[in-house]
Amino acid sequence: MAAVEPFFREAGTGPGVVCFHANASSSTQWRELMELLAPRCHVLATDGYGAGKSPPWPADRTVTLDDEVDLAEPVLARAGAPRVLIGHSYGGAVALIAAMRHPERVRAMVLYEPTLFALLDAESPPPNEADGIRATVAAAARALDAHDMNAAAEYFIDYWMGAGVWQRMPEQRKPAIATVMTNVRGWAHALLSEPTPLTAFASLNMPVLYLTGQDSPASSLGVAQLLTSTLPNVEWVTLAGLGHMGPTTHPQVVNPLIETFLGRI
Repeated sequence: MAAVEPFFREAGTGPGVVCFHANASSSTQWRELMELLAPRCHVLATDGYGAGKSPPWPADRTVTLDDEVDLAEPVLARAGAPRVLIGHSYGGAVALIAAMRHPERVRAMVLYEPTLFALLDAESPPPNEADGIRATVAAAARALDAHDMNAAAEYFIDYWMGAGVWQRMPEQRKPAIATVMTNVRGWAHALLSEPTPLTAFASLNMPVLYLTGQDSPASSLGVAQLLTSTLPNVEWVTLAGLGHMGPTTHPQVVNPLIETFLGRI
């Protein structure tokens, strides 16, 4: 791929922290966390392909999680080493692959439901916990083929946040989310085709805070069961009343947990 530069936000001074966002989101989701950590950390939040102000997804190839790490390399370098990686959903999967690439440069990780669905298929071929997200992606893709981006967004958002959430969402928020639904097939391919085997993650010895929402879908909770059984130095916390989008819907719950964890590593 030709060299491209990601957009990123930056705040604070101190040890480096790099934040990776969820699908249908951008680096803006980490603004409150950046403000919280900035007094003692150098925090960078990067936009992935097709998100925020970063470059669009290439038209001539399918992006992989490795490609997302390549895009983020200038941000990772700017954070210095050893650094902390924080990732939510798709961003959690990117953070894991970044850690696998250079584990000696990672001091710790905070993962909120990384969506490495390929692990589910590798451990137990379909039907399995990933069936729900597969069906959602297929429905969203059919809507896109019918040029109905709002319907595609509704399938996607309601899967992750609960039935009816899209309809209740403020109208001014919908266009930005609907627009990025063009990437839904790409997201699914990257997450369902990632070749890194589950056993490889046993080599990541750094402290990991692994957060899940009690009300999250079976797909992301299934991944959590696998990774928390494999990562050797993991603290798993399940948050009552939260779902998969906890970092954006309940930052007042999630962010202090991250701050506390970083304060004791």
